[in-house]
Amino acid sequence: MITLQELSSYLDQLLAPGDFIDDCPNGLQVEGKREVQKIAFAVSASVAAIEAAVRLGADALIVHHGMFWQKDPLPVCGPKKQKLEKLLASQISLLGYHLPLDAHAKLGNNWKAAADLGWSQLEPFGLFRKMAIGVKGRFSKMPVEEFQKILETYYGHPAHIAFGGKREVSSCGIISGGAHWNIVEAAEQGLDCYITGSFDEPIWDIAHERGINFLALGHYATERVGVMALCKDLQTRFALPCSFIDLPNPF
Repeated sequence: MITLQELSSYLDQLLAPGDFIDDCPNGLQVEGKREVQKIAFAVSASVAAIEAAVRLGADALIVHHGMFWQKDPLPVCGPKKQKLEKLLASQISLLGYHLPLDAHAKLGNNWKAAADLGWSQLEPFGLFRKMAIGVKGRFSKMPVEEFQKILETYYGHPAHIAFGGKREVSSCGIISGGAHWNIVEAAEQGLDCYITGSFDEPIWDIAHERGINFLALGHYATERVGVMALCKDLQTRFALPCSFIDLPNPF
């Protein structure tokens, strides 16, 4: 057992949310029980994720996408009301870490993926408000179709592709989630490929015009990586039951 303060302090020290200018609060968002004996993890603080945390008997729920965003309406109505009711009724604390969990050099959505995939010469990549939240690296040269299969196996998600570059590839950048417009930055840095979660109609032409291979592996799929890594980290550090709530999402 640990206290909520100990959990929150550890996460703030580990992920350094104060280093980021974000569109949401990072850290403790809803206060629950003082003592934490079981922790649940999910990509987003959806009603379904909160209900699953309640069924698990969790004392805290840690997510990548929290409840509160700058452009959200302020009134507590509809789904926001449901979420708060369920959290408060079960005294479950909600903690969210957005950009800090994208950018972390060991547990983040991007660096963890690059390490798992065996890339070398890793460097920060992908500026957002003057902070690099992605990573770029190199790997053994292979046909781009083989690279696609490796990624689809790793992320467990089919890739939406625009193969506008080399047929044999050995360098790539990753920014998880909704970062398809950073394809331009990847092309300008001379990378063979660029990976993100989302895509849009103009990306097809940009990939071919700029001579780069683009692969979108799903916003949800590319952002499970950091949450799952954080789950394992906390389970090891605090010897508490930790569960990742996987709610498949095709987007």
